[in-house]
Amino acid sequence: MLGLLESCNLCPRNCGVNRLNGNRGFCGASDKIRVARAALHYWEEPCISGEDGSGTVFFSHCTLKCVFCQNYDISQCEYGKEITTERLAEIFIELQDKGALNINLVTPTHYVVQIIEAIKMSRKQGLKLPIIYNSSGYENVETIKLLKGYIDVYLPDLKYFNNKYSTKYSKAINYFQFAKEAIDEMVNQVGEVDFDENGIVKKGVIIRHLMLPGLLFDSKKIIDYIYNTYGNKVYISIMNQYTPLDHVKDYPEINKPLNKKHYDSLIDYALDLGVENGFIQEEGTDKESFIPLFNYEGV
Repeated sequence: MLGLLESCNLCPRNCGVNRLNGNRGFCGASDKIRVARAALHYWEEPCISGEDGSGTVFFSHCTLKCVFCQNYDISQCEYGKEITTERLAEIFIELQDKGALNINLVTPTHYVVQIIEAIKMSRKQGLKLPIIYNSSGYENVETIKLLKGYIDVYLPDLKYFNNKYSTKYSKAINYFQFAKEAIDEMVNQVGEVDFDENGIVKKGVIIRHLMLPGLLFDSKKIIDYIYNTYGNKVYISIMNQYTPLDHVKDYPEINKPLNKKHYDSLIDYALDLGVENGFIQEEGTDKESFIPLFNYEGV
């Protein structure tokens, strides 16, 4: 499977670079896995973090590189520690031993080949936890197909409906088309959301939408699409945690906090539409203190 890195087309950028020779495409990743943090994480949706925490692995580099990314240091800078596939498998086991409820792979797309191998290794070593694929949603369907049988829960973003926004803020001119096709494959693979007796997710798809300042209409189109396509077969997580960091200063229209009235309006819109399965966030999540410390913990 490493041969897929010889002409890498794992994501819709389709760079075609030979990562095995150390070349790098848009995402910035070589053939070496780079991780910034692997620890119990308590700030995901309640059905993911629970009380014991989600075993979250934060991978460096990204195929999307949004200008407003709260994980900017690891997604767009060279921050992170190189590890082997064998070490990644060990990390999965260590997180299980620490009491993690699941293994949560954050921004994993560009490392899918190595992740599959690490899952195989760790399962032989006794890994029993559900695996969560926590992604930007900007995926090639063929890459998602590779993950069948390895991923239990898909946690994709659906960031934009109108491609003018994906082009401006993520340099992805066709984001929505790729994201909707990828999410459809995810739903086909794992089916409806299912929880254990403690309310912790075991399988299914939870689609996240981070609301951006001034884009209420676009957010409504996203909710429309999800509900009209899947009904209550998936869960929708409507997020208000947008945090304007220093690197959005050149985008004044989003260099400000989210309007609370707009967020409340979006929730009301979803309820009126008939959405029953979802998560919302309380006030106060738009703080830098909610951004994880990327200090190589657990790496």
